Amino acid sequence: MKPLPLLCLVTPALADANNGNWQTARRWARMLSGHYRVRLVQSWSGHSPEDLADDGLLALHARRSADSVAAWAAQCPGKPLALALTGTDLYRDIQTDGSAQRSLQLAQRLIVLQDQGPLALPAGLRDRCRVVLQSSTRRQTLDKSELHLRAVMVGHLREEKSPQTLFDAARLLRADEGILLDHIGRALDPVLDQAARATMADCPHYRWLGGLAHGATRQRIQRAHVLVHPSRMEGGAHVIMEAALSGTPVLASRVAGNLGMLGGDYAGYFEAGDAAGLVRLLRACRKDMAKPRGLLARLQSQCEARAALFEPAAEKAALLQALSGLSWPPASSLL
Repeated sequence: MKPLPLLCLVTPALADANNGNWQTARRWARMLSGHYRVRLVQSWSGHSPEDLADDGLLALHARRSADSVAAWAAQCPGKPLALALTGTDLYRDIQTDGSAQRSLQLAQRLIVLQDQGPLALPAGLRDRCRVVLQSSTRRQTLDKSELHLRAVMVGHLREEKSPQTLFDAARLLRADEGILLDHIGRALDPVLDQAARATMADCPHYRWLGGLAHGATRQRIQRAHVLVHPSRMEGGAHVIMEAALSGTPVLASRVAGNLGMLGGDYAGYFEAGDAAGLVRLLRACRKDMAKPRGLLARLQSQCEARAALFEPAAEKAALLQALSGLSWPPASSLL
């Protein structure tokens, strides 16, 4: 029996980053094992014997993996080359960055992580594109307090995640309204670091918890009444699917990446950067906490309906299908 094809999975972020790209890479490596021999690296140059033994390349991030994509295309012409696109790829870099644009042209297969993703690509490249919705494990919905509404935001302090929207919302809310805001994420921007600390000092109902381990973060999502996701650009947020799979509804900015995860008719959107709009939704959820047909219950029902799309079996099948159409060397079985 011939060995399975050797797939090099390039991810700019490894375990120490503890971000969405790393979570995707680790999960895909696990899903693809048994169908491919998977090697996880930060870059591919073709300079090592290990590089030259690879049968195919799957790279995450058009700009940050651009050197790896270009090296593979130059040294391994015709061999499978797939590229998974992030939110900054789709909604910023492919518009302005030459290296990201070149990655798009070189890749034989483009993978996006939510249903709106193909629309951000040049029309001539959309036939190369496949949607692979990400997945996570289901978690039991934990008991939630009836005394207050707890909202949690999960996102490192960087501009793309728009933590300023949460800071502004905290200042619009009164401390006695029974709405508590928890914020999980590392400080990647010193200005936003200072803003988080200032908000916490001025607003007793806002807590910045810093970076937490993934397991601890998921527990806080399980215990929250709502997840707040105010990103300005998003490729397909892990925390949205984790919330949906935990029975926790989402309040999200109306940007393409969130629309592609939650659907166009979802009732929990506010405009990107609109702190007042977020506050209106939070107050409505607080008011409706005990109502079986209130906004909070409606959002929970809508998220539960989407949750089946984020099951691991669905992601694995879509990922294998996306890769199977490429010119792999013969092996025992790819599917």
